[in-house]
Amino acid sequence: MDDEDIAPFTALAHPAVYVVTAAADDRRAGCLVGFAGQCSLDPVRFAVWLSKANHTYGVALSARTLTVHLLPRDRHDLAERFGALCGAETDKFSGLDWHEGLGGAVVLGDALAWFTGRVHDRFDGGDHVAFLLDPVATHTPTADGPGPLTLNDATDITAGHPA
Repeated sequence: MDDEDIAPFTALAHPAVYVVTAAADDRRAGCLVGFAGQCSLDPVRFAVWLSKANHTYGVALSARTLTVHLLPRDRHDLAERFGALCGAETDKFSGLDWHEGLGGAVVLGDALAWFTGRVHDRFDGGDHVAFLLDPVATHTPTADGPGPLTLNDATDITAGHPA
């Protein structure tokens, strides 16, 4: 089975994309993530898969927490910034509204919703590593607004990290 065989199935799923941010050793990083989801009910846990080729992966290995952001559907520009630019070459946070959260986490002010999770464990899945997170802080909007940006909304973004 190859990518062309599974593509019609995954296109129907319309999963959200996330921006995952990490901070460690006076470094901060963030990337666009398409592989993520809640993976346990009791205790509540969430897994985000980071590419080993991504600059954020290197920072996340030393981070105690990661912040997972849902982007509003109308903020394709943020998805493009965190997906198409390489953090080793540019400061993705320059000019953005962000603040330091619990445990030094980087929290984007323009996110639709976010949570910060303590890194519980990591699992190697091949070219990506799953970071298993225990949520410790969260923010979700109370008002109605645009839904989250989905993978289908971001298919035009070419990854900024080296191949």
